[in-house]
Amino acid sequence: MKAAIPLPSGLTWPSTLRSRIFLILLIGLALAYGLSFSVLYMERYMSAKAVMLGTLENDVATSIAVLDRLPPGERGDLLDRLSRGNYRFVLGPGLPGVPDTSSKGAEISGKIEEAIGHRFPIRIERIPGDVNRLQAHLTLSDGSPLTIDVTPKGVMPIAAWLPYVFVIQMALLILCTWFAVRQAIRPLGELAAAADALDPNKDGPALSEAGPSEVAHAAKAFNAMRERIAHYLEERVQILAAISHDLQTPITRMRLRADMAEESPEKDKLVHDLGEIQRLVQDGIAYARSAHGNGEKSARIDLASFIDSIAYDYQDIGKAVTVVGLVQGAAFTKPHALRRILSNFIDNALKFAGAAEISVERSAENDIVITVMDRGPGIPDDMLEAAMQPFFRLEQSRNRETGGTGLGLAIAQQLTAKIGGSLRLHNRAGGGLAAEITIR
Repeated sequence: MKAAIPLPSGLTWPSTLRSRIFLILLIGLALAYGLSFSVLYMERYMSAKAVMLGTLENDVATSIAVLDRLPPGERGDLLDRLSRGNYRFVLGPGLPGVPDTSSKGAEISGKIEEAIGHRFPIRIERIPGDVNRLQAHLTLSDGSPLTIDVTPKGVMPIAAWLPYVFVIQMALLILCTWFAVRQAIRPLGELAAAADALDPNKDGPALSEAGPSEVAHAAKAFNAMRERIAHYLEERVQILAAISHDLQTPITRMRLRADMAEESPEKDKLVHDLGEIQRLVQDGIAYARSAHGNGEKSARIDLASFIDSIAYDYQDIGKAVTVVGLVQGAAFTKPHALRRILSNFIDNALKFAGAAEISVERSAENDIVITVMDRGPGIPDDMLEAAMQPFFRLEQSRNRETGGTGLGLAIAQQLTAKIGGSLRLHNRAGGGLAAEITIR
């Protein structure tokens, strides 16, 4: 697995593709939403500023002209009517302030001067305080001081419900991002699950080809790949079966000729080698049949009678096979395949330990678990899985000198898959091997 990509800030990307796509989409959409909000804010600010300056330019000239023509005693009655939301008129010198050299003050001063046509000298001062406040001082024609108290407003007021709308929008943004990521990642999860469960030897359901065109195309490609793998495996087994079958006739002829030869050490060696080759061919045919042996139908069997009959068959020829635990009841399975599986397990136990024990029990899920146990050398833990591969033999105790061809466990695994069960090998505490088959 590749390491997470380091970010400039020292953080790291999430390890899952789902988290990465979610984070990228969420950040991108949040930035786009923030940019839209910033543009809207700037537009509102510029609109408010244009309205304020337009009001100053259009209304102030008329208001000053009216106040200049009125007698001083009547001017106070019109002050409230001439005032606006961002400025008001005050008769008198106003409040003491400091000269304003800001660009906003120069812009306001320029608008007022343009409005009154440079008839009255004007002076802009900033009033100290928490509120941004400017005062424009001028003198009317009769020498009366007049102050224009301006309170610039940067942006239009925000409604009280707007923050709640923002929270709802962000929640919808997160929800939609999560849903989009889920829709995009779910086909990958299904494809990964199908790849993990891929077993060409089992007839499992095909991957669904529904969904967007890209997903459907990937699903079709996966199903086609699965069919090709199954076809290649079938061809391999067919080739093995054909070779094994064709070898039987010449081996039989060679065996007959060897039997007719004069007694000699070379004859004994030849007969022994021919016997090994014949067993290998027979196991090859059995393996091929186990891979494609779907002809047997399932039937209901009595567990106690079935297991006892297998044990009695071995006991009749003097083999140490005992039943240590037996569950009463019936099972629905393929009896000949199950007998072949258990016979392979018992033969291995007798070969490497001299004795075998059979245990039958029910699991917590009500499955039937049949275990064949021995006290032989066992199999190293790191080779348990490989031991079920075709033609696998350990280099020491489990070699060809013991009569094994390396196909017994492979045949058992194939047959277990055909009856819908599962096979597990594990070493016993205190030594020995246990071969466990679970029938559902």
